[in-house]
Amino acid sequence: MAIRRAKQKAQVIEKLARIVPPGERFLATVHTETGPSPWLNGLFDEVPLLGLIVALSRKFYFFTLTDGSVIVNSASRFTNRPGGVVAVFPRHSVPVSRFNRAAVWSKFYVQFPNGSKPTRLNVHRYWRGELDQLAAAFPVTASVIPAGGQAPGYGGPAQGFGGTTQDFAGPAAS
Repeated sequence: MAIRRAKQKAQVIEKLARIVPPGERFLATVHTETGPSPWLNGLFDEVPLLGLIVALSRKFYFFTLTDGSVIVNSASRFTNRPGGVVAVFPRHSVPVSRFNRAAVWSKFYVQFPNGSKPTRLNVHRYWRGELDQLAAAFPVTASVIPAGGQAPGYGGPAQGFGGTTQDFAGPAAS
């Protein structure tokens, strides 16, 4: 079971090296988990079986940024080993929305190819450096909302704990 970030990234790269085009470089790998905010785990654990149900309903993924694409792998719930490829998106066309870089648990939503609605993905601070590299590849269509401030067209303050919120819905207009 890989616990260290470097070992997890090495396992993902080893798995993906067989399927990416020759010469493709791996730039960043980020571990994510689905479901409600991980901050709520303590609350869920107070209700009998609810914490277990929420924990078992979470899915885990690795997002890997390469020169030309973003590859999404499933991740094992118990061993964190990378599984099969779930989706591959062109690097500048990742269907991401509502990115919020927060102090501990950042989040963003991805529209998976067979999903009916965007899936919330939580990323721990442990992966912050790689998340920043991945987020730089997200197609930006709205400006960054200043922490505690308002952006044009938004009715209220930015969400999060001193983080930034960006909306990504597709390629930026030229």
